[in-house]
Amino acid sequence: MTDYLIRVIAKEAGLRGLACFTTELTQEAAQRHETKPTATVALAEGLTGVALLGALLKVRQRVAIKFEGNGPLQKILAESNAYGKVRGYVGNPDVELPLQHGVPNIAGALGNVGLLTVVKDLRLKELAESVVPLAAEPLEKELTYYLSQSEQIPSFVNMGVYANDDGEIEVAGGLLIQALPPYQDNIVARLQDRMEELPPLAELFHAGEKPESVLEKLFESIEYDILEKRDLLFQCGCSRERTEQALISLGVEELEHMLENEGGAEVDCHFCHEHYFFTSEDLEGLIAELE
Repeated sequence: MTDYLIRVIAKEAGLRGLACFTTELTQEAAQRHETKPTATVALAEGLTGVALLGALLKVRQRVAIKFEGNGPLQKILAESNAYGKVRGYVGNPDVELPLQHGVPNIAGALGNVGLLTVVKDLRLKELAESVVPLAAEPLEKELTYYLSQSEQIPSFVNMGVYANDDGEIEVAGGLLIQALPPYQDNIVARLQDRMEELPPLAELFHAGEKPESVLEKLFESIEYDILEKRDLLFQCGCSRERTEQALISLGVEELEHMLENEGGAEVDCHFCHEHYFFTSEDLEGLIAELE
């Protein structure tokens, strides 16, 4: 099952809808970071959330979201570009908490005090940054609050991650509904109420529903057009060449210190957990480039 996102618009109702599968990309992220069950679901929800926000971007733009709290998980950081490529990690991949009402306690893992920071690179002179306090709620509610407060757009986010008894993800996905100006009174709230009448999104996906069919159930008699279907995937922009440039930026003195004390260098990418090893000969070559 390839991950993908569909984007729809209901012009007469004044609504925009996004729905996606993120199963494979979240499985890859969990495997790369070797996350324990609670951290696995937290990372999956973070990646799903940023994939939805990324679908609202224009060409060459990027968005990053960071949930950071005083709990054992520490943080969830996820990024997306405008083309469906996402990456992310959690501060502590070893977090495993007891289930709360039968579901992973992500809010408890993040803690009761924290911030959600959303940073957008809109290809302007400066990055656009918004910060809202965390309310110790599920991540979908934290994102809904951000959209309503910082972007002033009536919206709601719903995410579903179904994990088996071993904490492995079987299916993951989400949806985002937004009102379009001129906003109709309570149109988003009505769809949110409708969503609450349906089974949880994780159960719908696990039972075989697809993003398209979930939107059909949600919109009911509201007519809409499908604007786009795009693939989603976990992809990090790191490479050995970029890592070399990062080492070069440290300067001759620091590289010589590494060479003398460690005999080489090992660099670990936070986002994809890829390891890059540089031997003493590699470092000598970088030093020679700088001299």
